Amino acid sequence: MVYDVARVRGLIPSLGDGWVHLDPQSGMQVPDAVSRSVSTGFRTTAFSHTGPHMSSQRSRALLVSARRAVADLVGADPAGVVLGPDRTLLLSTLAESLSSRLGLGTGIVLSRLDDESNVAPWLRVANRFGAHVRWAEVEIDTCDLPAWQFEELVGPTTRLVALTAASPIVGTAPDVRVAADWIHNVGGLLVVDAGGAAPYAVLDIHELGADVLAIAAPAWGGPQVGALVFRDPSFLDRIPAMSLNPDAAGPERLEVGAHNFAMLAGLVTSIDYLANLSEAATGTRRQRLDMSLGSLQLYQDGLLDHALAALRRLPNITLIGQPSSRIPAIGFTVSGLSAEKAAAKLAEKRIAVYCGGPFGSRLLDALGVNDEGGALSIGLAPYTTRKDIDQLVSALSTL
Repeated sequence: MVYDVARVRGLIPSLGDGWVHLDPQSGMQVPDAVSRSVSTGFRTTAFSHTGPHMSSQRSRALLVSARRAVADLVGADPAGVVLGPDRTLLLSTLAESLSSRLGLGTGIVLSRLDDESNVAPWLRVANRFGAHVRWAEVEIDTCDLPAWQFEELVGPTTRLVALTAASPIVGTAPDVRVAADWIHNVGGLLVVDAGGAAPYAVLDIHELGADVLAIAAPAWGGPQVGALVFRDPSFLDRIPAMSLNPDAAGPERLEVGAHNFAMLAGLVTSIDYLANLSEAATGTRRQRLDMSLGSLQLYQDGLLDHALAALRRLPNITLIGQPSSRIPAIGFTVSGLSAEKAAAKLAEKRIAVYCGGPFGSRLLDALGVNDEGGALSIGLAPYTTRKDIDQLVSALSTL
C-alpha cells in the first residue's frame, strides 16, 4: 500500500506558509476539514446537551460521536471515554479522584521518561497523602527504559504505575505491557500517557494492559481536547466523582465543567482524518485506522532512517539515545549552541523544531543535557517529506 504524502499535504492549508514544520511535539498542523468542523460546530450547537432544543440535540449527538471516535482510536468501549479540554487537566482530575488510594504506606512508580502531565499530578498527591514514590530510570546511552526495573520497583504496597507509551523528546517507546503485568499482580493500576504514541501507532488499550489511557487531539492535528480512556468502564462508578453534578454516572463523574461541543466536532473529524490517511483504507473506522496508520508507519520508517543517517553525518550534531523501540522523534544537540539559540537560527530559515515545553524535561535533566544548554527535538508527521529533512540537515550544517 503506497502512502501518498502529496495528497495528505493537500488536506492541510497551513503547509503553504513556506515553513518546514518538524515540531509535531508542539501540535501537528491542522487539516482544513477539522477547522471547518469546529467552525460549523460553533454555529450549530448549544452550550448544553440536556435541553429539548435542536441545537442541544446536536450537542448531545456530538458528545456520543466523540466518545465513539476516541474508543475506535484506542480499541476501547465508548462507555469508558472521559472527555475534557486537556489531557493534563484530566490526569490531574484523575489523581485527585484516586488520592484516597494513595495514602501513607502505599507506593507510586513514576518514570523519568514521562513529561510533567503524567508526573506532577501524582507527585502532588504523594506529597499530600504520604505515598512513597519510586522512579523508573532511563539508560543514559540509549534512552531505553529497561523493563526489568518494574520487577524491583513494584512491591506489595504499590498502588499505581504512571508510564508513557512513547517519549516525543527522544522517541523511546517502552514496553508498557511488562509494567502492566507487574502492577496487576499486586492489584494496582497502570495509567499510560499515550499522547506521544497516538499519532504513530494503532493503540489497543487491552493489549497494552493499561487501566487508563490518556491522549490529546493536538498530537495528531485535532483541536484542544483531551481524553482519558478506561479499559473497564465500570471502574468509573467505583471511584470518587469529581463532577459538580451529584447524579453524574460513568464518564461524567470525571468531567468537570461543560463541554466545548464545537471542539468535540473537530475531534471526531480529526480521528476520521487519521483513518483516511490512506485512500485504500476500507471497512469500519477502526479497520481504516489500522490500515492507514500501518501505511503511514512504513512511509515514516524510511524517512526516519534517512533523517538519522543524515544527522549522524553532521560533525556538529550529537544524537540523544538510540532507543531499541521508538516512534519517529529524534532528540539532538548542536555543538557550541544552546537549544534556544539553535532553534532561533533555524527559525530564521523558516524551519520549526521543538525546543522543550514550558515545564522543562525531567528526561533531559536526568541525562545532564539541560546542564549543557538543552536539546532540540524533531518529529515526523503525516505530511513530512524527504525534502523537509534535507532542508533541516542543510541548515544544521551551517550552524
